Amino acid sequence: MPNDILHKDFKAAPFWWEAYKPVTGDLVEVPKTARVAIVGGGYAGLSCAIELADAGIEACVFESAELGAGASTRSGGGVSGGVNIGKSFTGKVTQLQPDVLQNILASGYDAFSLIESLIEREKIDCYWEKTGRFVGAWTPNDYAYQERRVATLNANAGSGAFMVPKERQREEMASDYYYGGMVVERSAKVHPALYYKGLLDAARRRKITLCAKAAVKTITPAGTGWRIATSRGDIEVGDVVIATNGYTGDATPELKRRLIPLASHIIATEELPPDLARTLIPKGRTLADTKRVLCYYRMSPDGKRMIFGGRARFTQVTPAVSAPILHRFMTDRFPQLKGTRVTHAWTGNVAFTWDALPHTGTLGGMHYALGCNGSGVAMMTYLGRQTARRIIGGANSTCGFELEEFPDFPLYNGNPNWALPGIGAYYRFRDGLSRTLARYS
Repeated sequence: MPNDILHKDFKAAPFWWEAYKPVTGDLVEVPKTARVAIVGGGYAGLSCAIELADAGIEACVFESAELGAGASTRSGGGVSGGVNIGKSFTGKVTQLQPDVLQNILASGYDAFSLIESLIEREKIDCYWEKTGRFVGAWTPNDYAYQERRVATLNANAGSGAFMVPKERQREEMASDYYYGGMVVERSAKVHPALYYKGLLDAARRRKITLCAKAAVKTITPAGTGWRIATSRGDIEVGDVVIATNGYTGDATPELKRRLIPLASHIIATEELPPDLARTLIPKGRTLADTKRVLCYYRMSPDGKRMIFGGRARFTQVTPAVSAPILHRFMTDRFPQLKGTRVTHAWTGNVAFTWDALPHTGTLGGMHYALGCNGSGVAMMTYLGRQTARRIIGGANSTCGFELEEFPDFPLYNGNPNWALPGIGAYYRFRDGLSRTLARYS
């Protein structure tokens, strides 16, 4: 890795872990029985367990590593109001029937509302800020597509969306890099690790059984329920919830093959000069773009650092590979950050689906909450809650993500690593070509 971009105190770990680092703590013994077992202790798993506990239903949560070691404490912390729904990791937008799209966007609206109400109800101190999002248009064609979406987003998801032409772009960011873009007012940001800690504290207040370092090995039918073998003991339960998202493994092969685990890489800069830091994103929004191989970025909660993420590679790579790429992406957009050093670099898995939509439902008798498609903070919290409501039997409205089909792909077994480098290279080429053509059109 080029030494000139590394701070002397560089850490190959999430910046967010400076405030809350996942720890194992005292290992809770795996109980012999429970009403519900939840596999995965991230946002979805904890949200599901909290909802079940409030309905008087006992649940046991299993996490293969430390509580919070996965993507829940590794994300960029952006909270979408549904603007990304239906867009795949390739940048392709899924074509949906109008009534299906309306229901899905309404559920995206509910997901955002749930985050806000949970933070208020559980008194979670996680730097919740409803400052909106600016999505930069990579090409003029992308701007035109965004323009066509505004009315639908506002009508069905209450997005408060509006267009910002290129000549007014500096109202949103100190850069002329994009061809204008779209603002979505009903978006927010959090400190993702502190939000996770808040959910964890809420679960502990409810005396929910949380089993860290208990990797699930097998799940087999047992009478009217299930027997689960973990690395620390076996348990018999009535219902099983799979909430493993980008870390879905061999214990559930039929779900694994419906998910594409994609690495997302992030860097944090050193503290910036105050005058510079204040000017980069003047309205404090989260930023993203319409590239196939997208980038997303924001200021840290104290406004002193740039947190910059994106698909430096589609697979897991070391900071030696990802940090220079992300630093270059960052300075392409903000040349004034050249010479700024990186203090943290990290990665985590997001889960994309073949139809580019989040999913909750049942498969083979097991419940699932899977497929954040890059909108994990809101989506996984919401899918966990909706899964719990299905078990409780108290859902009073149809969830837009409880779809009839959860598609797979022929010959795909859930391990995309053989193909993702080639896919990433192809879409980077497509992004470069479309940008070049835009410059000369």
